[in-house]
Amino acid sequence: MSDHWLARPATIRLLWCAFLAVLALTVAAEFAVEREAHFSVEGVFAFGAWYGFLACAALILAAKAMGAWLKRQDRYYEEPDDDR
Repeated sequence: MSDHWLARPATIRLLWCAFLAVLALTVAAEFAVEREAHFSVEGVFAFGAWYGFLACAALILAAKAMGAWLKRQDRYYEEPDDDR
């Protein structure tokens, strides 16, 4: 049985290395690109990377909270056992 190419450990390792390289290049571009900060917090080094990471983490936590709030019981779709 052949595994899908995205499920192979070598491919996963290669993708992680590629993602980290793109992240490093994006943060390194901060030295070459001059930008104007509209708010004082935007002047922090790698603000976009930190903001994106925190926004993604907040979305994950919100989705987990919504999943716990909206979760149904395992037997939700079964017929009720009440004898009338």
